[in-house]
Amino acid sequence: MSSAIPGPDGRLRCPWGLSTQDYVVYHDTEWGRPVHGDDALYERLCLEAFQSGLSWITILRRREGFRRAFAGFRIAEVAAFTDADAARLLTDESIIRNRAKIQATLANARVLAGWAPGELDELIWSHAPDPAARPAPRTLADVPAVTDESTALSKALKKRGLRFIGPTTAYALMQACGLVDDHLADCVARGA
Repeated sequence: MSSAIPGPDGRLRCPWGLSTQDYVVYHDTEWGRPVHGDDALYERLCLEAFQSGLSWITILRRREGFRRAFAGFRIAEVAAFTDADAARLLTDESIIRNRAKIQATLANARVLAGWAPGELDELIWSHAPDPAARPAPRTLADVPAVTDESTALSKALKKRGLRFIGPTTAYALMQACGLVDDHLADCVARGA
């Protein structure tokens, strides 16, 4: 049932946010805070896709490697990557070398490069649920893995040509980017 627990500083946090120092920093300063901007949201979309089937800490600890490998997740630059770049990425030990995820990252950039500025931001944020309609979770068991909104977001992104974004990945994106606040009710970071 895991409810908020005190960290080394005595402040209550979501239990997952205390398992490593990397998580403490991520939990306290980034997770659940609003993210805007097409490139920033593209980065989160890609990282959540790479996380699929893995622990988030694996991705978090390689994030700088991902940023170097994928040109800072600048959509226009990644969209111009060639087959030689794709081959290079498959040998880059600073990232997760999964062919399908790399190909999806490049394909998604090519799709997004054709969108109007702000269009990705607008599409993603149009799926944010009404916060007043969502009670604050008291325990980790109260936090869903998929919601109607994440299913709709996944469908909308897929309909527009994006790959590797199922409802669970879409919900993880919504949590990480502040579309929902799934910090536990007693967590110090809730509403931050």
